[in-house]
Order: sequence, then structure tokens, then C-alpha cells
Amino acid sequence: MIQQFERLMNRVWMLVGRGKIGPVNDAGAIQVVQVQLGASEVRDNTRRAAEYGFTSNPPSGTDAVLVFVGGDRSNGVIVATNHQPSRLKGLLPGEVAIFDNQGQSIYLTRGGIVVNGAGLPMTVNNTPTITVNAEAKVVLNTPELNVAGQINAGGDITDNADAGGKSMAQMRSIYNRHDHAVPNVQAGNSTATSNPPNLQE
Repeated sequence: MIQQFERLMNRVWMLVGRGKIGPVNDAGAIQVVQVQLGASEVRDNTRRAAEYGFTSNPPSGTDAVLVFVGGDRSNGVIVATNHQPSRLKGLLPGEVAIFDNQGQSIYLTRGGIVVNGAGLPMTVNNTPTITVNAEAKVVLNTPELNVAGQINAGGDITDNADAGGKSMAQMRSIYNRHDHAVPNVQAGNSTATSNPPNLQE
């Protein structure tokens, strides 16, 4: 009876463990990992469970929490990971972040969403339409904006907006009203003035 109880307790003690992640195989339907549980205990092909819609490839040395089915150390599943060097710190209660070990992150702060590209390019692929619904305005702080196709604007387009620039509608109005002085068409110093352009913009 005592031996049975001891075996049961050993199984209970072996239900949960901690370790360090080694090489990861991310090619299959479920990710399998080599994990070191102690100085002399290394487990290959340990399955790693992840939430639906989220996946990652944890770097070597990442902390791992494992559950062993029935206390069987050969039948473990990694249920949580933590990479200490890259973990975002100082989040306020309720905040959420997705990040990697290069510094890229999507941070849902109390004041709004902040995306950090860590100096790397961002690409949006395979979508017919992108819609931005902003109540006030959209600001692009970039030295150059390149558009491959046409630009359609429901309102005015203004150049040099911070330096007294004019909208394209204002420039068309000025062009359509402008005329030219025609000098020396009569004797003396008389000057004629041309009519506005026949083809107006």
C-alpha cells in the first residue's frame, strides 16, 4: 500500500516541469521541440501546443513549462514559453503586445495601438481593398510617397500646405481667368490684352 502511494505521489510530482527549449522543428502539423529539463535530461520531439490563430518559433534558450500526461516524462506537452531577453516589460494592466526578438512589435497600449517595425520593411499582400476610417485625418510622415496607379480625391489637393500653397481647384480657377499682355500691336505704346484661354481646365 505504501509503495502504491509513493508511486502515485511520484506521478503527481512528475505532472509539471520546467525546461529550456533547444532546436525546433516547425515543419509539421504540430511543432516539435527538443527541451532540456535538467543537467542530464533532454527530451526530443516534444510537442508544443499553441492557441488557435497564433504561432511562433521560440529561440533556443527560451523558458518552457511542460505538462506530462499521467506523469509520464516521455509524454510531455509544452504549454507555455517565455523568452526573457526579448519580453516587453512595463505593460500597464490590460495592455497586450505581440513581439519578437528583433524588436518588432504590435503594442495595444492604453492610449492606442503602436506598431514598431524595428527598422524592417512592412508589406501588405493579397487584398483587393484597404479601407482606413479616420475621423480627423491620416498623417504620413515620409520624405517621399510613391503611387503606382491613379489617385482619386473627393476634395481638394493642396501643395506646400504648410507654406501658403494652393489647391488644384484654386490653380485651375487662376489659370482659367488669366490673360497675357500683347505689346506693340498698335502704333505708339498702346498694349492689347488677350482673352482667357479657349480651352479651360
